[in-house]
Amino acid sequence: MSTQRKLFVEDIQTTGKRVIVRVDFNVPLKDGKVESDKRLKESLPTIKYLREKGAKVILMSHLGRPDGKRNPEFSLKPVAAALAVLLGSDVAFADDCVGASAEAAVAALKDGDVLLLENLRFHAEEEANDAGFAKKLAALADVYVNDAFGSAHRAHASTEGITKFVPQAASGYLMKKELDYLGGALTEPKRPFVAIIGGSKVSGKIDVIKHLLPQVDKLLIGGGMTYTFLKAQGLEVGKSIVENDKLDLAKSLLAEAGDKLVLGTDFVVTDKLDFKARTVGALKTVKKDAIPSDWEAVDAGPETVAAFTKILLGAKTIVWNGPVGVFEIDATAKGTIAIAEALAQATAAGATTIIGGGDSASAVKKAGVASKVSHVSTGGGASLEYLEGKVLPGVAALTNK
Repeated sequence: MSTQRKLFVEDIQTTGKRVIVRVDFNVPLKDGKVESDKRLKESLPTIKYLREKGAKVILMSHLGRPDGKRNPEFSLKPVAAALAVLLGSDVAFADDCVGASAEAAVAALKDGDVLLLENLRFHAEEEANDAGFAKKLAALADVYVNDAFGSAHRAHASTEGITKFVPQAASGYLMKKELDYLGGALTEPKRPFVAIIGGSKVSGKIDVIKHLLPQVDKLLIGGGMTYTFLKAQGLEVGKSIVENDKLDLAKSLLAEAGDKLVLGTDFVVTDKLDFKARTVGALKTVKKDAIPSDWEAVDAGPETVAAFTKILLGAKTIVWNGPVGVFEIDATAKGTIAIAEALAQATAAGATTIIGGGDSASAVKKAGVASKVSHVSTGGGASLEYLEGKVLPGVAALTNK
């Protein structure tokens, strides 16, 4: 699934038109102010393009989980103020996303103006993908643009339902960029193509592993899911995370993958992990066949990091989803930080490196290399489902060229 067959914002006539844009402004708020404006910045190319074309720009987004009820804690009003700073001009705000106040705010717009509607999720109909609600949103505009990749895997009224009631539905710059990178990696990767899949559980990444195995040259496995694979090989893994109901699956994946699938050979282990308090007890590095029965593996060891780094530096396309250790604790983040640095090195050597959102995005940020990789996805869940080969409703619903 790429955006190449779908209408792009530059393909449609927007001058003087009311253009409703689904953005992802689900940003952290603290003391009534936006704490991180990264997602706002990602939406600027589409907003600026539409303003330059003289469109009336109507932005809509969700924020948090207000459960279909109006809750001032989740108001988008502070977001309008933060966006105004980034744009260097006023951003109007409507205190609802449908109904009389939204309609009046839209009617007051002049060409080039920007309006942000109140939180879509103040209405339960948004997540229910209610046709009547989608129709009300569509009635505010002449054309629709989806620039919220982070919500593209959800069939909601503002991502999928609305497309049935507008003459044209196109992707914005961010949506196109996300799909060009992820789609390009999966359909026409420069080889060697290496994927590094981490995270705590095999169950959360089974579909990604199965979908990527036939396509990649190497698949590196890191993080908590490693220990289910090691146990499937008959090794002692101590108190490490293991999904006993996935041992047979791990065995079959190992058999199917052959030498394509690469596991770590040494690990940092601890006698005590308190994740909530972000503390660990004693730490030591052991070989994969020497994990003590009462200790827990919490990070990739130096030998594993060196082997993974060598493979990554020989790659031309790399997709990374999931950390290789408990990166939230500094003492057990070394492996994940080293992998992030290896990706930055690979990028400098000409590789295309794609970070699949979520924890991996946090990891490259923590390592200080977010600007030194090719692309950091803005959508954890959406990028994961894309890597699983699933159809994203918010993309499928866009108008074909």
